[in-house]
Amino acid sequence: MAIKVAFIGAGSIGFTRGLFRDILAVPELQDTQFAFHDINKRNLDMVVALCEKELKAAKLPATITATLDRRRAVADADYVLNVVRVGGLDAFKLDIDIPLKYGVDQCVGDTLAPGGIMYGQRNIPCILDFCRDMREVAKPDVLFLNYANPNAMNTWAAIEYGKINTVGLCHGVIGGHHQIAQVLGAKSAKEVDIICAGINHQTWYIQIIYQGRKVTSEELLAAFERHPVYAKTEKVRIDVLRRFGYYSTESNGHLSEYVPWYRKRPAEIRKWIDLSSWILGETGGYLRVCTEGRNWFKTDFPNWLKADPKPISPETRGHEHGSYIIEGIETGRLYRGHFNVRNSGTISNLPDDCIVEVPGYVDRNGINIPRVGDLPLACAATLMASINVQRMAVKAAVEGDVTLLKQAMLHDPLTAACLNPPEIWQMTDSMLVAQAKWLPQYGGQIAAAKKRLASEKPLGTWKWKGAARLHTKSVAEMRAERRRRPGAK
Repeated sequence: MAIKVAFIGAGSIGFTRGLFRDILAVPELQDTQFAFHDINKRNLDMVVALCEKELKAAKLPATITATLDRRRAVADADYVLNVVRVGGLDAFKLDIDIPLKYGVDQCVGDTLAPGGIMYGQRNIPCILDFCRDMREVAKPDVLFLNYANPNAMNTWAAIEYGKINTVGLCHGVIGGHHQIAQVLGAKSAKEVDIICAGINHQTWYIQIIYQGRKVTSEELLAAFERHPVYAKTEKVRIDVLRRFGYYSTESNGHLSEYVPWYRKRPAEIRKWIDLSSWILGETGGYLRVCTEGRNWFKTDFPNWLKADPKPISPETRGHEHGSYIIEGIETGRLYRGHFNVRNSGTISNLPDDCIVEVPGYVDRNGINIPRVGDLPLACAATLMASINVQRMAVKAAVEGDVTLLKQAMLHDPLTAACLNPPEIWQMTDSMLVAQAKWLPQYGGQIAAAKKRLASEKPLGTWKWKGAARLHTKSVAEMRAERRRRPGAK
């Protein structure tokens, strides 16, 4: 009998389309019933048009149902994938711009720091609504695959408060794995075996085996320092490797905003980042590329629809974990990956209730997580700072507790390095007021925040636009840039 896979936030066209194609690349899953849900009808219609076109070209028996009714999408689902961005780019812009007024410079702002914390406040009420729907109308053993950030906070809320079997999925481990293989001189990542353990976006490569032996930290550091590209673009990650003895999964820009050392002094930020790609540390870099991508897609969608459909096959299958997990459970084929799950003793020197990113194995028995043991003390200490923020932020989002939310901000490593307590309190009030329409759990407390802001001297008086903010290109500028590329028509 065909399985049913529901996508919440299916209007996230790139993610939905890629995962849809990956699932259909598995022969046994080619009759899957897909249910696409989004609150944005225009985006939903666009993703359905693209996917229906590819499905028709591939002549596969799978079906797609599109609906604005989330419960209808989730009803009788075996798997539910969450790819939402609550508040869209309007809220995302506030996550970056308001902290900048107070002196907090973020590259991405979707996992920790003020942006990530507020993103969690917007997401978690929705996550709990999704979980309620799954408990009431999905299959009893439904598996919730969360791709949405802040991944650890969302997954924590779904498991602890939503009472749904949930796994958080991210491709960060894969990217770092490829980098390690390159600097060691391997032809592909398959030649290098790794074990990663930590928390999402702060996971440590605690064991690397290449050519039958364990790679030492000294050897790995030397390999990164002599690499012609990474020595310039991954300065934060290399410095952490130098001081901790372990490489961390996330990009230079991401990692720089989770720790208190690299983005706290405006004059020094440029020293640690590289502007050749947004992900290497650009101020608000991800917001810029998302904005440009959205604007370009709106303009270019007719061309996407006219283009020849891409083939669906094992050779065109992506590396996202979702389809491989479904394949493993449905067919029994063994899959090994790194997943975000409740710790429950997996990493013995981190709290049992936190969400860890660790190795896992999938087969017909489900997802099985081996015990990792202790992390090195410095690695664990860095993670504990983030875990404490996550725990407070999740509880604040569930209970609508403004004081706890401010205490989460107070303990955030980057925020604490940049701001004093009165600035943190006022910045949080500013973000609550600006994002009120996405924060139903704070209800009447928004009015109190407005009163506080009206009675206080503004502390966020910086006119600073960030240490490394780049111009967001218009569609006309992007079109002209593409025309200048070699071989462009």
